[in-house]
Amino acid sequence: MKQSPSSKRGRSFRSAESLIRLAEGLVTSGSRAEDVYWNKKLEAEIKKVILEKDEISLNVALDKLSEKESRAHEELADAIEGCVEFERIIVGEKTFDSLLITAPILAWSTMGLANFNVSPEQLEEISSLLKKHVFNQNAQISLVNYLYSPDQLPESFIETRQLKKAITHSLLKEHHLLLDEGEIKETATFLADQRHLLGVVAVAKGEHIFRWQDNFAQPEEIEASWKKVSQEILSKIMPQCARDAVLPRAYYVACRDADRQLRKFSINASVSYLSSSSSVTGESLLVVIGGCYDRQLEEYRISFCDKRTFEVYHGIVWPLLGPEDEFSELNEIIEQYLKSCGVSEVKFLTQRLPLEYCEDCGSPLYPNIEGEMVHTEQPESDDFQHQHIH
Repeated sequence: MKQSPSSKRGRSFRSAESLIRLAEGLVTSGSRAEDVYWNKKLEAEIKKVILEKDEISLNVALDKLSEKESRAHEELADAIEGCVEFERIIVGEKTFDSLLITAPILAWSTMGLANFNVSPEQLEEISSLLKKHVFNQNAQISLVNYLYSPDQLPESFIETRQLKKAITHSLLKEHHLLLDEGEIKETATFLADQRHLLGVVAVAKGEHIFRWQDNFAQPEEIEASWKKVSQEILSKIMPQCARDAVLPRAYYVACRDADRQLRKFSINASVSYLSSSSSVTGESLLVVIGGCYDRQLEEYRISFCDKRTFEVYHGIVWPLLGPEDEFSELNEIIEQYLKSCGVSEVKFLTQRLPLEYCEDCGSPLYPNIEGEMVHTEQPESDDFQHQHIH
């Protein structure tokens, strides 16, 4: 018999309470033996919820633990992400560890970032480079033939898991996942943004997945090597773009790495774009920074203004990530990076600003020197093409 919506809600509530109880049990653990017990029980419950495609239970449990400001929230979030990303698969009589990964790319272009497809030949070349420089050289890798923008990535845990299973299915057939462009939703065009090359990596059970696990090299060394060797192939896939490759890692942590690195990358893109597309230089810029609040500080909005007229030419959003709040030393970090990009004058606003957006185009509004939230206005230049910088 088909279940009623009310019975499904009741089941979701029970599942959420079970997840909360298990996560809180893990937090109170005082020994390795307890850790193993609680982790096993929690993982089994999460897998059951994912199998039932019960996204509500996952989010309710996370929300309730977040309200409690409990460390159990972090434990539960880590466990859910782990169950989405990681899976042991059996092929014949062999067992493999498989992991959803992304190789993020930060990019900007005066033309705005378009959609980027990757040919089967390019996927093979990238796969070979990844095995040589980032992953276990004996790993099996299946990649997706498209570079996802952040708003094209799966929106939920369940959707992410489904995509992971689709890529794994291609891996088992020993080929890459080839999507038609119509299968991916449209994305807004930004001057500077992230792109993600998604894939699944599989190794024999118990083997290392990442190169730094095996030879004790630092991830920073691996990232430097990846930036160097990926330049040529990325220039073919993303022509006319300035790029910076981010270390390929497990899906969720790599997405967070890209979010963090994009903030500084966008500042550099803004200064470079203004100086290359108009007569604006770092010396002629005044940068105004204001904190935008909902119930608490959500993000800084950074305005690039003409030092003489105070017109706001450009703006970027610097979101708060992870544990950051209004007491973090972000002001100093932002100012230091602006000055390293050649900006000589920076002004911080002390008032609390609203999270306002343009009613016509939906773009964020940015503070002028008086703290008024305004739309950006392009400089007077024939060569200047107005683009919003993400």
